[in-house]
Amino acid sequence: MGGTRQFESLRSTNYPADCPVHLAIGMFDGLHRGHQLVIESAKDAARESGGVCGALTFWPHPSRLFRPDDPARMILSPELKRLELAKLGLDFIVEEPFSRDFAAIEAAVFLSHLKAELPSLASVHAGENWRFGKGRSGDMPELVRQGEKIGVTVNAVSCLESGAERVSSTRIRNLLTVGEIEQANALLGYDYYSIGTVTQGKRMGRTIDAPTLNLPFEGDLKPAYGVYAVSVSDVSLSHQYKAVANFGLRPTVEMTNKPLLEAFLLEKCPFDYGHRLKVVWHKFLRQEQKFSGIDELKRQIAKDVEEAKAYFDER
Repeated sequence: MGGTRQFESLRSTNYPADCPVHLAIGMFDGLHRGHQLVIESAKDAARESGGVCGALTFWPHPSRLFRPDDPARMILSPELKRLELAKLGLDFIVEEPFSRDFAAIEAAVFLSHLKAELPSLASVHAGENWRFGKGRSGDMPELVRQGEKIGVTVNAVSCLESGAERVSSTRIRNLLTVGEIEQANALLGYDYYSIGTVTQGKRMGRTIDAPTLNLPFEGDLKPAYGVYAVSVSDVSLSHQYKAVANFGLRPTVEMTNKPLLEAFLLEKCPFDYGHRLKVVWHKFLRQEQKFSGIDELKRQIAKDVEEAKAYFDER
């Protein structure tokens, strides 16, 4: 590795030099309920010792380096992952670039490299199945052994199960891609959301009494194409507006080559072009489909609106 120092991003971390550091480590894609347990483990250790707690995460996902033609699709972008981590009461968050040099760190020296950049490192917390080091050769028992040698406590957090299956990012990705949004939300521990900027469309919705906010999809992982009950707000979350949204390629009116999220608010819309909005996805109503014409589409939109209203009335 040519003498390159590792964990360089940790050098700019601000914390009291003599304060014990308790670090949660992981890719944390989705920051689901299992990941939240890892974060809580680090926070608990910090509270007990009077220290500080932080999260060390990575970007890009290793699959982008090693399977560039078929990388894992991320539930959360780096921007959204930082937003979710910031909600959890951590003292600091570090995003380490996952480069080929970083991937080449031998598992046997992983923790010593980490402690070199964080001399007051007191404990490390990760999921019990977390792997690290060159070729993913290191496991948590190996990390425990390293910690015993250099005075760092290693806590392997047990995997969380739901419905007799492990809660994992892969499981959540699979649920999102088949429209099982409510199950995905239950495993995430919060409702899946996306962020986008309102762009000008063809104004077709106005001609059928269903004006929509057009939001080109910015995410890496595309949920199932279809119609959803959603909430829409500006990023400050000053107010959430109930809405019904179509996500897909618009096969009836004008087929697109990139997915578009079109949200029709069930109350007066205060948003306009250029507004940056957060869309929270609550319930999958139906698959996207091509209709015989505008009249059939209008009738179906009316049904979708009523179904979305009924959903919100029951919440």
